[in-house]
Order: sequence, then C-alpha cells, then structure tokens
Amino acid sequence: MIKKSRILQLLAVLFAFTLITAACGDDDDSGSSASESSESAESTEDEVTLTQDGDSLLDTVKARGTLNCGVSGAAVAFSTLDPSGEMVGFDADFCRAVAAAVLGDASAVNFVSLTAAERFTAVQSGDIDVLMRNTTWTQSRDTDVGMDFGPTTYYDGQQLMGKASDGFTGSSTVADLADATICTNAGTTTEKNIGDAAEAAGINIVLQTYEDFDIVTENFISGACDVVTTDGSALVGRKAQQQPEGEEWVIFPGAPISKEPLGPTYGQNDSTWADVVNWTVYATIIASEKGIDSGNAASVVGNEAFDAESQRLMGGEGELQSLMGLPADAFQQVITQVGNYDEIYTRNLGPVGLTRAGSSNAGWEDGGLIYAPPAR
Repeated sequence: MIKKSRILQLLAVLFAFTLITAACGDDDDSGSSASESSESAESTEDEVTLTQDGDSLLDTVKARGTLNCGVSGAAVAFSTLDPSGEMVGFDADFCRAVAAAVLGDASAVNFVSLTAAERFTAVQSGDIDVLMRNTTWTQSRDTDVGMDFGPTTYYDGQQLMGKASDGFTGSSTVADLADATICTNAGTTTEKNIGDAAEAAGINIVLQTYEDFDIVTENFISGACDVVTTDGSALVGRKAQQQPEGEEWVIFPGAPISKEPLGPTYGQNDSTWADVVNWTVYATIIASEKGIDSGNAASVVGNEAFDAESQRLMGGEGELQSLMGLPADAFQQVITQVGNYDEIYTRNLGPVGLTRAGSSNAGWEDGGLIYAPPAR
C-alpha cells in the first residue's frame, strides 16, 4: 500500500509536469504564424489570441456595423470609381455580398483602395476585414505570408499586350519579345512569371515595374513600354476603355503563361470569419445553379417550385446560417441586394467583353470550373 506522503509527492510531480507542458504549448501557439514584418507578426499573434478566446472578426464587424473591404480601385471591371464616386465592379460587388450577409445591408461597406504592395499588410494589421483585390492564391501567400484564401471567384491567367503599330499580331508569342521593354505591376506574381517565360524562351527582356497599373498603362500609351503584362482580364478591360482611337492593341493569343486563381483573402486562424466569407461566395454560385436571382430570392421560402437546398439557402426549414452566426435569411439578402454569381459576373465583366460561356468561369455543368459544395 502506497503511503500518503508518497501519493502527495506523485501528485506534486504530476502538477509540475502539467504546468511545464501548458507553458510549452503557449510558446508554440504564440510563434506559429509567419509574417513579412514585426508589426504584422504582432497583429497575427493578437489574432491567434482572439481566436483562442472564442472571439471572431465576425463579432467585430457586427459591432462596428461596417465591413472594411480592400480593393484595387484601379482594376477595370473589378473595382473602379464611377463618375459619381461609387466603387463599382466584380470585386466591389463581392464586398457588398459579404456586407449583406453579415449586416443585412449591401451598402454598409467601407472600400479601401490598396496597391499590390499594401494589400497584405492591410490584412495582417487589421485595417481591412477581407481583401477582394484580384489577388492570386499561391503557396507562399497561403503559408509564409500568412494569408488564407476563400473560393476562387475568377479563374484568370497572365497574358501580354502590344501594339499592332509595333509589329505585334494575332500570332505573336513570348519568343517575339527579345530585348523588348515589358512593364507590369510591382509586388505581383506577374514579375516572376514573365521572367520565367522569357528564360524558357531563351530571350532577354527589360522589365520595368510600377506601383499602379494606371502608371503602367500610361507608359504603354506613351511608348515607354513596348508590351504590358498582367492578368488577361485586366488587359481586356484596359483595351476596352483606354485604347486610343486609331490604334489597335493586340492581346497575344494562345494559352496564358500562368494560372491566376483570384478570390477573397483574409487573415489566418479565424475559421468562423472564413466560413462566412466562403459561404457567401458559395451562396451566389448555388443560387445561379438553382435559378435563384435578385428578382425571386425573397419568394423562394415556401415555394414548392424550389428544392430543399434552395429553401435552406434562402433561410427556410433546415437553414444553417444561424449556426454560422448569421441571420437565417443572410444569403437571401445577398442575392436580393447584390445578385447571384451570374448576375454579378454579367453586370460587371460582360460590358468589357469577358463572357462566361466557353471559359473557365462557366459553371461546372457548362464545362467551367465554378463550383460550390452542397448547402446541407
């Protein structure tokens, strides 16, 4: 039989071991997030603590009553200011969709225009709640930089554009760019991609980068750049809006030189907020598949013409939005106030010639890549 003193000694050792283990665990947690600066590292540590305490950015946004959404502000058809000063475009509308889901008001958005160099710091510092800024999902950004990515809203690829007057034609390729001055945005994936493409083609190029694509385009128009390169969607938009009369800008044909999946980006370690952003996007996609649009979303619940999944998504029996911390009709508000995926796409990208049919951005049932998990 073990003496009482021996039992007390064993309990003391066990208690000390528990304290040491807990302390080691805390050290691991506090240093687990990678960042690009000490300031962003402190922000990331704070975020981890908040998540462990059970809080989420969702609660912060609700209490604030406004969504801080980062955009480019200079991406034609994705986010630009219209003549009245309103932010418009594909990305801007997905900001509104998140605001409608969380706050019930698609207009409750504070748009923050960010350059490519500023965007990730703005997420890490908490200056914005979500980034909807034509940002490519890459391995390093998902790990080393410390971002998390939501569903791809637009499948893009890097392309090149030159002027017909400089000899570029519908058959031009990277191999035709020997010694050319090529311009693009600083701090983007396009810099490395064009360098890799030139090396693969065995040519030398002169690469010039600028903070803003407005400056890139101005230099292209003036002749300081022979060719510009960025996501194909951006080139289509610039050509549609800024090609001078009497000139012909040529977007090189063939496959893009890279994969550029674009979508919402937010800070790590907050799964509640991630679920809200992700399922807001998925709701717009499912609504498109189910024939739910801004005109009929409010009449889906109780309407036998719509299936059980549609009923749940719009807030009817079996809805899951309440479990996410959202109103039951959160996604009904998204579709009513902003539209389904096809409405958002067609309204913003159609006018510059970016159509869904035959592209990667068609629905999965039409041979594209736009797809959502089931709402059940």
